[in-house]
Amino acid sequence: MSRSKKSLFVIWMVVLLGILPLAQYTEHQEAHAGPQSELGTKISKVLSHEDLKGAVTGISVREAKTGKIIYQKNGDTRLRPASSLKLVTSAAALKLLGGNYRFKTEVYTDKKAVNGVLTGNLYLKGYGDPTLTTADLDKLSKQLKKKGIRKVKGNLVADDSWYDSTRLSLDLPWSDEQEYYGAQISGLTVSPDNDYDAGTVIIQVAPAAKEGKAPSIKVLPKTSHIKLSNKAKTGKADSKKTIKVTRKHGTNQLSITGSIPKNSSASKYWIAVENPTGYTLELFKRSLAKEGIKTAGKMTAGKVRTGAVKLASDQSAPLKEVVKPYLKLSNNTISEVLVKELGRVKGKGGSWEHGLSVIEKQYNSLGINHNNILMRDGSGVSHVNLITPNTLSNVLYKAQSASWYKIYLNSLPVAGNSDRSVGGTLRNRMKGTPAEGKVMAKTGSISTVSSLSGYVKGNAGNKYTFSIIINNAIEEDHLKTIEDQIAVILASE
Repeated sequence: MSRSKKSLFVIWMVVLLGILPLAQYTEHQEAHAGPQSELGTKISKVLSHEDLKGAVTGISVREAKTGKIIYQKNGDTRLRPASSLKLVTSAAALKLLGGNYRFKTEVYTDKKAVNGVLTGNLYLKGYGDPTLTTADLDKLSKQLKKKGIRKVKGNLVADDSWYDSTRLSLDLPWSDEQEYYGAQISGLTVSPDNDYDAGTVIIQVAPAAKEGKAPSIKVLPKTSHIKLSNKAKTGKADSKKTIKVTRKHGTNQLSITGSIPKNSSASKYWIAVENPTGYTLELFKRSLAKEGIKTAGKMTAGKVRTGAVKLASDQSAPLKEVVKPYLKLSNNTISEVLVKELGRVKGKGGSWEHGLSVIEKQYNSLGINHNNILMRDGSGVSHVNLITPNTLSNVLYKAQSASWYKIYLNSLPVAGNSDRSVGGTLRNRMKGTPAEGKVMAKTGSISTVSSLSGYVKGNAGNKYTFSIIINNAIEEDHLKTIEDQIAVILASE
């Protein structure tokens, strides 16, 4: 028996005797199999960074043309992906709903208008549109005015029953509930601007003319849905800005504290509201008033009555346009709306449970092995979400043959492109490097986690799909730099 055969025989005997688990031996063999490639040597040098000590880094790189893995490190290890998980959610949404899918919002009444007066209720019914803005509410009001409606004697009723009443995903920390990325999900919600962070309000803080005076506060859009307590001060010129906007848990009581320098420009803060349904209805009432339509009844929640007549309607842009701000700006609210919409339209109901079940049924067609993923939400904000880097790189590989691939690709942030609508979350990264304009990828970041997954064009005309996921990092200052350095290496191949 040769020396190599003897060694193999001994190893198998040890395995059979239970002294050394086979999995441990296999892992050891993979880690030391053959001479390290030039690509592996370059990446290994980057991974020697001090901030990665004690962390777990998973990397998967595939040839985009064949799907062949050319480099991996912990490629089959399930890791928390942060917002890279949006690659799965968006793929499922585009596949099942299609690029031309639109959300809608409608207005109903349960009694006919007589001489411009509605004696019945006026219902604002939402169908989950995360891109609904005050401008859209104005369009609805204008349609009512054109129909000759001047007064509503009944109640203004908000109908958000398109989705269930669970507002927050299962694992969202309570401390994130006031943040724009942790906004409540409702079938009827409104966005303060075209970033479409639905269910939020913008607080604009500007310094007073005199030091020591309270800064001026603007609420955008203007609403009485929240209550403000301004305890902030205007500080000395060039002093440190320490403004904080906090919302009392479970309420819409906002407190502004800290200091803003006298010579500072105005600062904006996006804060999630409690009860986005009520927030939207209050803004609709204001919109009606702008069109001269008086409302005499109460504002309340309820369902459109059977037999009610539709008076006005509004539609969102098609999904192929909505996915651009969604992926480029990593919009959590749109992500969770898509999960509920999939559940409502393609499943058994508008809930996280049913939506995630619909996505799970698409795993095989998207290139996902059920054992390599755990989805608890659509955005990646949960620390319970898990997926392997090899799975993400395979989803990206498989997507290339899908009819919706161009929409998917063009919705990803582009490295180093300063145009926010193109570069998105990568607009300030990899500038002046070989990766500028050649990396189109989804970023991800939650506490102790950072990720970057997407496509990269190599120097020799090669194209790769890749996924980099870093977990358990205590020092987070250089994680994005580490990801960028690996992307630059791939772009130089």
